[in-house]
Amino acid sequence: MFPIRDHNPSGRTPYVTYILMAANIGIFLSYVGIMQDARLINAFWLDWALIPARLDAGQGSYTLVSSMFLHGGWMHLAGNMLFLYIFGDNIEDEMGHLGYLLFYGAAGVAAGWMQYLSAPGSTVPMVGASGAIAGVMGGYLLLFPKAKVDILIIFIVFFRIFPIPAWIMLAVWFALQFVGGFGADPSAGGVAYWAHAGGFAAGLVLAVPVWMRRGGPAFWTRTDGHPPHPEARYRVARSSIPKVGRRRPGKGRGPWT
Repeated sequence: MFPIRDHNPSGRTPYVTYILMAANIGIFLSYVGIMQDARLINAFWLDWALIPARLDAGQGSYTLVSSMFLHGGWMHLAGNMLFLYIFGDNIEDEMGHLGYLLFYGAAGVAAGWMQYLSAPGSTVPMVGASGAIAGVMGGYLLLFPKAKVDILIIFIVFFRIFPIPAWIMLAVWFALQFVGGFGADPSAGGVAYWAHAGGFAAGLVLAVPVWMRRGGPAFWTRTDGHPPHPEARYRVARSSIPKVGRRRPGKGRGPWT
């Protein structure tokens, strides 16, 4: 279940979302050339990635922020930027540019602390913007639970795009992170499930004041759980390839073989 777009264009240009995306991409490009050199990349992670054991020793508190702009590979970066692009603009529109930036940073720091608490002595470096982006998704769930999100479902050779309410996609995603957190060993590396779950929960809580200022349940009633903008509608373009009719045997120049 892979989200590819929502139906909710923002009412203003999401400058902060674009700046965050540019920063993540630019920083990744600045060190991607050393990723094949184990000595150099490990030294880089040691300086800038979030390593729970360092926090446990009272060191490297700045990595709670710096780790949010690092990624372990092209697909890691691409997936995070897609999620940020889909969900970030509406949250920025609702919170304002500065408020959204503070919200994003706070959710990312909360995600880092949650990962630290799950394995304080771990020496495995944590990198990625997904904790902060999970916070954006948590805020989106609270503010726009019925917004339409197009998801791509892939099952072996079958794939299809379905529009579903945001709350279904986000609730399933959060449940997977929560369950995954109990089934994984944070000290062994892999997906930082607890960072995702912690960031999501933090974003949900941090969005409550905005939701209350908009009227709380009355905001949902007024907007029907959608962003307060006209909904975008998508349709698959018709193919420009001409259709060829089948000839019957005995007519025209002969049967088709």
